[in-house]
Amino acid sequence: MNALSANEAKTHFGDMLLKAQRSPLQINKNGKPVAVILSMEEYESIEAMKLHLLQLRAAQAKADIAAGNHVDGDAFFDELEAGQHD
Repeated sequence: MNALSANEAKTHFGDMLLKAQRSPLQINKNGKPVAVILSMEEYESIEAMKLHLLQLRAAQAKADIAAGNHVDGDAFFDELEAGQHD
């Protein structure tokens, strides 16, 4: 991933927007990554993928309940928040 300093991003904003249409850009401040700029298309794709994964988890939970495979609700949500899955 290409990277720009926050100052470069500010002074070359238009160019940065054009580059973000091709691939994500990392923005660094004081040498540390602080943000990523990406195209709206890529953002929407990521959001759709997140929704799809959540829908899969919900469907699996319903199937587990129907099969009598119950789990502790707190443990389920802890795993979900941590990004873990079976």
